[in-house]
Amino acid sequence: MKYLIFFLFIAAFASILTGYFLESDYSQKLIGFGVSGLFLIVFPLFSYYRWKDKNVKDYMLTKENLEKMREREGDKR
Repeated sequence: MKYLIFFLFIAAFASILTGYFLESDYSQKLIGFGVSGLFLIVFPLFSYYRWKDKNVKDYMLTKENLEKMREREGDKR
């Protein structure tokens, strides 16, 4: 999965650069496909890959998590 994301990132970035430096009729389409590929394919895949085994409740500010943070701060003093 990591290599697929990296390959798609390089392909999208290469499409953007090719469209920017190549002066032809379809250069704007290359830039558009590259940007669309980054934000519609690469970023969601990357987000899923990084968050798939994590518990979202660990990152939310719930009452229990706030109490844990206060206990940790009290232990440091």
